[in-house]
Amino acid sequence: MAKINTQHSYPGMHRLSVRTTDEDIERIENGCIRIHSLCEDASSELQRVISVEGRHVSESQTSSFTGRGAMARLSRFVISVRSWATRHMHHEDQRPDSFLERIRGPELIEVSSRQSNIRSFLGIREHPGGVNRKKKEIFVIDPSSNIYYNWLTIIAAPVFYNWCMLVCRACFDELQVDHVKLWLFLDYISDVIYVLDMFVRFRTGFLEQGLLVQDEKKLRDHYTKTLQFKLDVLSLLPTDLAYLKLGLNYPELRFNRLLRISRLFEFFDRTETRTNYPNMFRIGNLVLYILIIIHWNACIYFAISKLIGFGTDSWVYPNVSIPEYGRLSRKYIYSLYWSTLTLTTIGETPPPVKDEEYLFVVIDFLVGVLIFATIVGNVGSMISNMNASRAEFQAKVDSIKQYMHFRKVTKDLEARVIKWFDYLWTNKKTVDEKEVLKNLPDKLKAEIAINVHLDTLKKVRIFQDCEAGLLIELVLKLKPTVFSPGDYICKKGDIGREMYIIKEGKLAVVADDGITQFVVLSDGSYFGEISILNIKGSKSGNRRTANIRSIGYSDLFCLSKDDLMEALTEYPEAKKALEEKGRQILMKDNLIDEEAAKAGADPKDLEEKIERLETALDTLQTRFARLLAEYTSSQQKVKQRLASVETRVKKYGSGTLSTGETEAEKPEEEKKQ
Repeated sequence: MAKINTQHSYPGMHRLSVRTTDEDIERIENGCIRIHSLCEDASSELQRVISVEGRHVSESQTSSFTGRGAMARLSRFVISVRSWATRHMHHEDQRPDSFLERIRGPELIEVSSRQSNIRSFLGIREHPGGVNRKKKEIFVIDPSSNIYYNWLTIIAAPVFYNWCMLVCRACFDELQVDHVKLWLFLDYISDVIYVLDMFVRFRTGFLEQGLLVQDEKKLRDHYTKTLQFKLDVLSLLPTDLAYLKLGLNYPELRFNRLLRISRLFEFFDRTETRTNYPNMFRIGNLVLYILIIIHWNACIYFAISKLIGFGTDSWVYPNVSIPEYGRLSRKYIYSLYWSTLTLTTIGETPPPVKDEEYLFVVIDFLVGVLIFATIVGNVGSMISNMNASRAEFQAKVDSIKQYMHFRKVTKDLEARVIKWFDYLWTNKKTVDEKEVLKNLPDKLKAEIAINVHLDTLKKVRIFQDCEAGLLIELVLKLKPTVFSPGDYICKKGDIGREMYIIKEGKLAVVADDGITQFVVLSDGSYFGEISILNIKGSKSGNRRTANIRSIGYSDLFCLSKDDLMEALTEYPEAKKALEEKGRQILMKDNLIDEEAAKAGADPKDLEEKIERLETALDTLQTRFARLLAEYTSSQQKVKQRLASVETRVKKYGSGTLSTGETEAEKPEEEKKQ
């Protein structure tokens, strides 16, 4: 039987000392790699044993771990367990998209995080005293993560419950008495969520120098020094212990739970930023605030009526001894009706009789005026914001209509223009992408453009071999264009000033008659690159070589010649590659003169270089003129100062200057002393 030698010398864990130098980090990483390679060597050794033993084991003996071949079967079992563990513990990451990977580049790993990963792998931590202890891992919640938003959704529920039900239960006795067990259950469930919320706040990270703080002490100090911590503590004071003395029918003892309202506002703010319909959410949020104010005002009205006495005058709630007004639903609905009429300044309520009633109604009227002004202002601005894009688009359409009517454009062409605008609005293509994304950096603009147009760009071969920098340049210079049915994108013989990439729609390469179709181009196809590359020896030059017509409505990306050449200026290798691709296409179609291509530099290229040199020379001349003007100005100032000095010398003599100099030197000497 073959022997398996798996004895290796491993350094003891207690002999390792973690240092913060890069050499030690590399040594630890190499040690981890060597350990992994040792495991692989052991695995290969086991496989060798299996192959050796497998040749000597009969079929009848393979079903047992005893007898001849037992070592091979045991080794096979160990290898199968190891492969299963490898598959389940080391999941292969999802391969990122090549376009996005080229744009984003490799992920940045900081040295500090690298060191912490190595220390966490070794399970040790370095302390100033030289004693290594296990690093304490804490869970930190990122305020911008979905986990934090989901928790806000949870904590908002008990806060909203307390704000709606506590005042209602405190004012309407029947509501509290008839459902005591339900309220106790809901109250203490909300208290548990409040306590958990404080733990969440202790583990909520914050940004310091652009990085998420994960230090436990810093997180604790950051939270405890805020006003919200004091309010959270006050909201959890066990004021309901007074139930033991006063009884269970005093829910107003729990009014301190209302101090957690900041969580509800935070939930609304984050929902507004996340929703795709912010204007609708703002309107709904405003209506909710108004309903809560009306609800509270109704409860306060009923409480004042109870304090004054039901039915004592015409303003308070009627006598509850009357069956019609004794029901709980009638009490609340009547109070809500009175509150709505008062706060909306509609009036038509019984006039107050007593002084306290007058005072309450005056306060209600003032609050009602503010609510009415808030409703009118907010709803008006929200509606105008909702219709802003439509109004702007309609203004453009109206101006085009007026222009066509003034210039007496034919009805057929006018109808085509109107249909084109209708297509843009129906398919939501009226957004100016540059205007929307103008505040973002170029890197994020490029990532958004690639994410939005990824399916189209993947099909374009010209982008597949581009450098990441050139890809960013080209994507940012693409301009979306929409063509109507029957429109010619280009005609044979036209001067090519741009190339096109089809995002959506179908284009036909047609004959000169415009009817005969040679081929149909679809999504991802591109054309026009030959005429804008200025390939030497091209028989067509920079002229179009085909007629291309839109079959239906087509969305295209347009890349102008100037933008392409500007981008290729900094990437000469990419320019050569594109020209080589274009040259191969021309050679395949027999549209290139090889002798002219080998003749040397194209005169047009020399002209372009001369133009660039002239532009650079103009820039230098402008800078030189600016410097010359500055020099002339400073020279004039010096001359003026010299002239003034000469005048003083002639008038007072040289002694005045010397005395002036000594007097100027004295304060300096005094300062030094």
